Amino acid sequence: MTQRYTPPEVWQWQTENGGTFASINRPTSGATFEKNLPVGEHPLQLYSLATPNGVKVTVMLEELLAAGHAAEYDAWLISIKDGEQFSSGFVALNPNSKIPALFDHSTGIRLFESGSILLYLAEKYQAFLPKALAARTEVMNWLFWQMGSAPFVGGGFGHFYAYAPEKYEYPINRYAMETKRQLDVLDKQLAKHRYVAGDEYSIADMAIWPWYGGLVLGRLYNAATFLDVQSYQHVLRWAKEIDQRPAVKRGYIVNRNFGDGPCLPERHSKADFAPFGLD
Repeated sequence: MTQRYTPPEVWQWQTENGGTFASINRPTSGATFEKNLPVGEHPLQLYSLATPNGVKVTVMLEELLAAGHAAEYDAWLISIKDGEQFSSGFVALNPNSKIPALFDHSTGIRLFESGSILLYLAEKYQAFLPKALAARTEVMNWLFWQMGSAPFVGGGFGHFYAYAPEKYEYPINRYAMETKRQLDVLDKQLAKHRYVAGDEYSIADMAIWPWYGGLVLGRLYNAATFLDVQSYQHVLRWAKEIDQRPAVKRGYIVNRNFGDGPCLPERHSKADFAPFGLD
């Protein structure tokens, strides 16, 4: 940083603050334009984008289908760079204007926040969440760990390392330290268990993998070398194993319209994966 910043007595919004998402960020909530959300033929309607938080839910839905549950869904793309999360239809579904959001027409229930969606689906279909109190609680421990920790990785490290208009040493160092501390927490847990919460694959793995698996697999922020991810061998082992699950391969590309790999912006049936050899 080249000059010292003294905060004003009252903060004022500067619309031209730079950065990747500067054109859509603002300090107020609510809709900015009128538009209804599309609705497909299935009870579960997902409105999302294949960010790590979005991938959690599409992986869960594909895992449910792979396990034989009646969890067919339509997935509609919400382009956050274009501000589609501020449509009146999306805001009615999620007043916080963040993806993912889900509407279950079979129950009339709206859902927002990825952790809430995972828990709802796990309870609805009685899958990927143990029934025994101790095992269930351990899954919940790690689910909430991810929900509380990831903002330091995304909004903290990811923002200042990859998206901020300029590179600043202090925030990058601050959030890199915290990201590596979290990877170390996870690495030590996975040294003792095949999956995050024990010996069974669960919604905890689905929540954590898109973030921390993405980091160590080199898919987030182009930061694998910077973070020395090779030093987290147990996280790498776990991330690679989950990456090979057919349902994860399918879920990873749903609502994706960016990157070099396969992209499936909308998903309405398993047949949509055929062009990618993933059906």
